[in-house]
Amino acid sequence: MESTGVVVAFYILSALTIVSALSVFLMRNMVHALGFLVMVFIGMAGLFVTLSADFIAVAQILIYAGAISVLLVFAVMLTPLASRDNANSLYVGPGVLLGGAIAAIVVFTAIDVEWNQLTGSALEERGFASTIETIGDQLLGRYVLAFEVASVLLLFALLGAIVLVTDRDEEDETADADEAATAVAEDAV
Repeated sequence: MESTGVVVAFYILSALTIVSALSVFLMRNMVHALGFLVMVFIGMAGLFVTLSADFIAVAQILIYAGAISVLLVFAVMLTPLASRDNANSLYVGPGVLLGGAIAAIVVFTAIDVEWNQLTGSALEERGFASTIETIGDQLLGRYVLAFEVASVLLLFALLGAIVLVTDRDEEDETADADEAATAVAEDAV
């Protein structure tokens, strides 16, 4: 982290993300918990920006804060109202203990490990560099075949999902209706 502004932004976004994550855990209302989860996703995207990972930050906002959040809103809204409360369960105690243990390990690791730090000209060289151009060059250069194969596989997966969802009885009824309409038209002539 190069400048004071980036360091301050990192700590503010870290605090926002941690408080929002704890709020997701503590909220009784599922809709409020979902709102705080969106804040966690946005805070993570901000952390990625402070770490010079701009592509991952944009992907985080588009995929998680956008698409996944909408999917979760649909899931919550389709859930019966009686089961939407975030009631206590048998697993709260072990969950809190496990979460505390993991947090203690992370804090111990962050404090105890000697992290390499860039100084002088190496720090100036590092700077903020856009990763989007490099990713685009790799996807449309060296990995273009894999990129295109993945797109064709996704297309076939989409077509397979459509075939699986389509009701066969509706297709038979549509074909019967078409045949009946043709027969009526022939009889009229």
